[in-house]
Amino acid sequence: MVTYNTLSTQAGPFLSMTGLTVAEFRELLAAFEAAYERSYPPGQTAQGYPRQRWPGAGRHSVLTRGEDKLLFVLVYLKTYPLQVVLGQLFGLSTSQANYWLHHLLPVLRVALDELGVAPERDGARLTQRPTDSAGPGAVIIDGTERRRQRPKNAEKQSRHYSGKKKTHTDKNVVLTSVEDDRVLFLSGTYAGATNDKRIADEEQLRYPPGTTLYKDAGFQGYEPAVPQTCQAKKKAARG
Repeated sequence: MVTYNTLSTQAGPFLSMTGLTVAEFRELLAAFEAAYERSYPPGQTAQGYPRQRWPGAGRHSVLTRGEDKLLFVLVYLKTYPLQVVLGQLFGLSTSQANYWLHHLLPVLRVALDELGVAPERDGARLTQRPTDSAGPGAVIIDGTERRRQRPKNAEKQSRHYSGKKKTHTDKNVVLTSVEDDRVLFLSGTYAGATNDKRIADEEQLRYPPGTTLYKDAGFQGYEPAVPQTCQAKKKAARG
């Protein structure tokens, strides 16, 4: 069973499964625990009713400690396993894993927002995002895909078919800072067949002055109002 105490002693696996170093995890943990206590006060049940029993009474949850709660939700977001797999990793049933995800994901969003590291979701507000005196500098725009269960409906199958290795996916576009690898913007979720450029156009991104934008072939023809765009070119195929 995966716990913070066991995984935190293994720097490589910890980074691979959470996307954070142990030091970064501890920094996020303080904000996460504060947000959790505000969302679920000790004197109330998870539904917001006054407790009839002292906190801690009854059967103890596997995810009692704040470290394990945060680890649980980060592993889900980084590796995106089936909930039955996630439950097996943490010693929970599938229904319990589902409950904890719905319980903890809003808390994590609040913690990230309070730390100022949550990506912007409104493309028009990118120009209002605080930056240092050096300006935003170089940013990379790219499309990301994640596998999903193949829809039974033929029309939905067509929309979500990515065209790659017979997989069906959901897609987002992200904007990342070259300087510190921080995700500055995360688009809405689109069906896998949607073109990257179309998503960028629909999100109506507005870039801060002085931005240099790096893009790949998926954004061919995407030329927003920035001083410079740079697009990688594919090498010509050998005859």
